[in-house]
Amino acid sequence: MSCISKIEIDDRNLPAPTPEIEQERKVAMFDLIENNVFDLPKREDRVVPDGPYAVELSIREKRLVFDINTEAGQKAVEFHLSMSPFRQVVKDYWSICESYFDAVKNMPPSQIETIDMARRGIHNEGARILEERLEGKANIDHDTARRLFTLVCVLHFGS
Repeated sequence: MSCISKIEIDDRNLPAPTPEIEQERKVAMFDLIENNVFDLPKREDRVVPDGPYAVELSIREKRLVFDINTEAGQKAVEFHLSMSPFRQVVKDYWSICESYFDAVKNMPPSQIETIDMARRGIHNEGARILEERLEGKANIDHDTARRLFTLVCVLHFGS
């Protein structure tokens, strides 16, 4: 399996993120580059260059866009995914994140842990949806899906 060596988010048309969202984004990007599994399956109709890959995520015309190049800048592939399957889980994720951010400031550790468990459950559901949507387009592991889902949430928050 190959990997993502560089990740960028096209946020030119998005409002400035809150400090919490910016932190989620930075952590996800750092963790993703440190450890990920990302490979493009071979295709009969065209040559697919080997990774590592530079990935740019964006939202265009209400679609999630993965623009993937090799480290050398050679175009590998671009694919567009409907945001519809993500809408509810992203909304739920940001709702529980707000509760978590508030809880960290005001609640005892036992309540924070309960909210964090719920947050992780919703996050896992979003990662599962992303894995399904990427099937046949990119091979990823669950941890990579989780980190990419966080970045999808960051993009969706501003769109």
